[in-house]
Amino acid sequence: MSKRKQLTKRQLAVIEDLFAGELDEQAILDKHKINRNVYNRWLADEHFTEQFNERIARAYRQSELIIARYAPLAAAKLVQLTESDKEETARKACLDIISRALFSPQVYPGGSNPQTSLGAKHLDSQFPPVLPSETASRLLAALAEEKDDGKTG
Repeated sequence: MSKRKQLTKRQLAVIEDLFAGELDEQAILDKHKINRNVYNRWLADEHFTEQFNERIARAYRQSELIIARYAPLAAAKLVQLTESDKEETARKACLDIISRALFSPQVYPGGSNPQTSLGAKHLDSQFPPVLPSETASRLLAALAEEKDDGKTG
């Protein structure tokens, strides 16, 4: 069967309400007078789940776009916090910056991710190794001590 089955207006309304985020699942089913057995049949239907999964993918893309849009602002704020008079705030900002740089999957021009698209030997030669957070913390502490020693001497 090559023709795509259309969902009913009721099914589309339920999907719309599920993604509106105003009601929980059971409240949505009650609102549309759908019993759990019918809903379970819908969830087993490939056309319903295909539409449902498309909405999930769209929601994730939208959230990624929002995060990408505000990433430069968040990064700038973290950098500002490294200069905080509160030592703990500055330390945590430094750790967040280090963690973000070392532990986040990085997307490179053309959408390629070296951690998934290159073989291990290429990864080792082109990108720095990932440090465990404990090691990064010790390095940061050592750098802070070194900086303090330089000020007093």
